[in-house]
Amino acid sequence: MLVLTRKSNQSIMIGDDIEVSVLSIMGEKVRIGIQAPRDIPVFRREVYLEIQEERAAAGGDDVPHAPAAVERVPVAPAPEG
Repeated sequence: MLVLTRKSNQSIMIGDDIEVSVLSIMGEKVRIGIQAPRDIPVFRREVYLEIQEERAAAGGDDVPHAPAAVERVPVAPAPEG
């Protein structure tokens, strides 16, 4: 695991297409933004695990699908600074 230190309004790049930005830090909570191509699924870990469980119960396939209650919500661009 690569561990990096970032401050608010700083980001890291994953490959050429994925940017992870620290939007704000409030006590023990860190608000992050993820800019990724639409064809790359991005989920919170607990949602991802739920999807994997549903896939396993249904016989599974190799394509990640979100449960009906989960939608990909557009994220506002990170403030520049």
